[in-house]
Amino acid sequence: MSAGFSLPLFRGLTGYRLDWLRNDISAGLSVAAVGLPSAIAYPAIAGLPPQTGIYASIVAPIAYAIFGVSRRLVVGPDAGTMTVLAAAMAAIIAGMPADTPVDRVALASMLALGVGVACLVASFLRLGVLATFLSRPILVGFFAGISISILIGQLGRLTGVKIEANGLIAPLVELAGKGPLIHWPTVWLAVGMFAVLQAARALKSPIPGPVIVVLLAVVLSALFDLRSRGIAVVGDIPSSLPSFSLPLVTEVPADRFILGSAAIFLVSFGSGIVAARSFGARTRETVDANKELLGLGSAQAAAGFFGAFPISFSDSRTAINLSVGGHSQLVGLVSAGALIATLLFLNDALQILPVAALAVILVSAALSLIDVHELRQIWHISRMEFVFALITMSGAISFGVLNGVIIAIAATLFYLLRNMMYPRDAFLGRIPTHDGFYKLHRFPEAKGVPGFVVWMLQGSLLFFNTDYVRARLNEVAETLPAGTRWFVLDAGAIVQMDSTAAAMLEDVRNDLEGRGVTLCFAELHADAKALLERAGLIGRVGESFVFEDLDDALQSFRVMEIENRRRRDT
Repeated sequence: MSAGFSLPLFRGLTGYRLDWLRNDISAGLSVAAVGLPSAIAYPAIAGLPPQTGIYASIVAPIAYAIFGVSRRLVVGPDAGTMTVLAAAMAAIIAGMPADTPVDRVALASMLALGVGVACLVASFLRLGVLATFLSRPILVGFFAGISISILIGQLGRLTGVKIEANGLIAPLVELAGKGPLIHWPTVWLAVGMFAVLQAARALKSPIPGPVIVVLLAVVLSALFDLRSRGIAVVGDIPSSLPSFSLPLVTEVPADRFILGSAAIFLVSFGSGIVAARSFGARTRETVDANKELLGLGSAQAAAGFFGAFPISFSDSRTAINLSVGGHSQLVGLVSAGALIATLLFLNDALQILPVAALAVILVSAALSLIDVHELRQIWHISRMEFVFALITMSGAISFGVLNGVIIAIAATLFYLLRNMMYPRDAFLGRIPTHDGFYKLHRFPEAKGVPGFVVWMLQGSLLFFNTDYVRARLNEVAETLPAGTRWFVLDAGAIVQMDSTAAAMLEDVRNDLEGRGVTLCFAELHADAKALLERAGLIGRVGESFVFEDLDDALQSFRVMEIENRRRRDT
C-alpha cells in the first residue's frame, strides 16, 4: 500500500509504503543503539565533549532526510573524519595568539559549516568527480595511518596517565617514563571491555559489541562505584536538546581554516562516497555524487548550526540499516528520535560510563580502519599502488594527519603523472586470413607488412611526456627494418595532444624524412587533428597521409607500391 508521499525535498521518503513502517522503526532503533557508543566516544578524538557526538547523530540524519537523495544511506560521526578534524583544529589553534581563549565546540562547529559550504559549492559546480580523486589504495593507506594516530591518542584514557606529548613515538616514551603512575584498575577494565568486544565479534552476537560494552560498563560503574575507585567516567552531559546558534571564534587564521575545511571535506566526502557506492551496488541504487554533495552539505551545515562537528556517510550505521531491512530515510528520523529520548531520560546512566570503555570502542574502530585484506589485495594486484598506499600511511603517521591529507593528494597526483609520463607503445601487424591489425608482442602469428611499419602509442601526448616519447621514437627509428617506406602512427589511443607534442612530432617527421621514410597518421581524434592542423603539421605531412583507419592506410600503401613498380617497369 502506498501512502503517496512525494514532497520534492524528502526524496528519501518518496513513494513511501505503510508496510515499510515496521522495518524502518526497527532499523532506526538499531541504528541508534549502534550509533550511541560511537557518538559518545568519537568526540574525544578531537577533545570535544560527548554531547556533541549525540547532537551530530540527531541533527545530521534529520537534515539528510530532508535534503538527501538516497533512501538507505545513514550519516553520522566517523572516526576518520574526526581524526582529520582534530588535526585541523590543532593547526588552527596553533596559528592563533597564545593568550586567545578557544571554544573548541564553536571551532568544530565553524569547521562543520566550512565543510558544508564546500559541499554545496562543489555540488553547484558539479564537482562530484572529486569523490574519485583519492583512489582506493590511497584511502586504504591513509586510514591505516590515521588509525595509528587514534590508537596513540587513547593511551591516556586506557591507562589513566595524562599524556601531553604528540606524535607517534613521543607519547610512548612519555608513558614509559610515567610507568609508576599507571592506574591499573583502569587498565584491567579496558582489557576486560576489549575482551568483551572481541568475544561479541567472534560469537557473532546479535547485539553489537559496542552496545554490550556500554551497557556492561554502566552496570559495573553503578554496582562498584568505579568513580570512587579512581576510574574516570564521562561526567556531566547536558540533558538539553541541541539548539540553533551561530558559532563564532575570533582571530581564526583564514588560511588554516580554509585548508582545514578543505581537508575534512575531501576525506569526509571521498571516503564516504566510496562507502555509499559499495552499499549502492548491494541495493542497486545509483549513487549520484553531485546530488549526494547537496545532502551531505546540508547535514554538515545542520551539525555546524546545532553545536556539533563535521560528519560523513557512516558505513557501520548504513550496514545495520540494511541488515535489519530499512527502506527509507524514516530510519534516520527514528534514530534521531531515539537519541533525543536517550539524552532526556537516560542521561544519568551516560554520566557514570567509564571513559576507558569509550577508549576501547575507539581502539576497536581504529583497528577496523586498518584494512589488511584490502592491503593484501592491492599487493597482489599492483605493487606500485601498494607502495603509494604505504607512502600515504607513513605520511599520516610521521607528519601528522593534516599533512597526511596533503601527502595523500600529492601521492595521487604523482601516481597519475607517473602513469601518464610513460605511455605504452606497440608495433602492429597482420595475421593471415584475419582482418585488422594485432600487437606483434602478443600474437606470435602476426607479421609486419614489408615497407609498412605501424606503431601504436597508448596514452595522451602532452608536454610532460614528450621527451620520453621522443626518446622512444628515436629508438624505433634506429631499428626500422631495411626498406621501410611508411611509418604509420596509430593515434587511436591518443586522447589529448598539445603544442609541445606537435613540435615533437614535427621533429620526428623531419628525422624520418631524412631516412627516406614518410610519416603517416591513422585514427586521429578530431581535437588532436585540429591542433596538428593549426600547428601546420598536417599541411606538411599532407592530407593524403592522414587516414581514418589502418586498413585505409594499408590499402593506400599497396596502391602506391603498385604505381611505383609500374614506374620502375616503364
